[in-house]
Amino acid sequence: MTTLLVIAKEPRPGRVKTRLTPPFTPEEAAALAEASLADTLDVVARTPARRRVLVLEGAPGPWLPPGFDVVRQCAGGLDERLAAAFAGCDGPALLIGMDTPQVTPELLTVDFSDCEAYFGPAEDGGFWALGLAQPDPSLLRGVPMSTPRTGAAQRARLTGLRVQELPPLRDVDTAHDAKLVAKAAPGGRFAAELERLAGAGR
Repeated sequence: MTTLLVIAKEPRPGRVKTRLTPPFTPEEAAALAEASLADTLDVVARTPARRRVLVLEGAPGPWLPPGFDVVRQCAGGLDERLAAAFAGCDGPALLIGMDTPQVTPELLTVDFSDCEAYFGPAEDGGFWALGLAQPDPSLLRGVPMSTPRTGAAQRARLTGLRVQELPPLRDVDTAHDAKLVAKAAPGGRFAAELERLAGAGR
């Protein structure tokens, strides 16, 4: 079975979802980040997996469900941190972030019997998921991160592999993104937190 990796930051005010401020305060942005992370981890916990790993910058909190190994992120750029996450796996692995709380167990239930990689593009030009049958950190090192071309650059690294494409998803980066993602997953903690903030005048 597959190892499921979630790379995330501890949801602390001023450290996460800074592009949500404004219109949200740093505390509100952190609350939305925590809700997004909690939804993501809940989905991963309900997805069949050989192992579930949270690759974390910061410290675990009450939002962490049982059944996860917690690994500290290494130093360096995001490409190095993603590469290190895969380096810790000894078999097929699928990595996602904490910014797509609309993800489902069905999307994360992958089968490498007919492919060597999975790739999930993000609507902002990045990617929300990367799966490798044979984890190879060199496929990530040096990929320019957080640019409109990140997804294309990472996808190009998979040239020569049999790749299964996953559907594009929207990352939560801006307040506009947050509204659309909450609409896509209306029953989650993220949507509830956004609704609570809206009720408070946001």
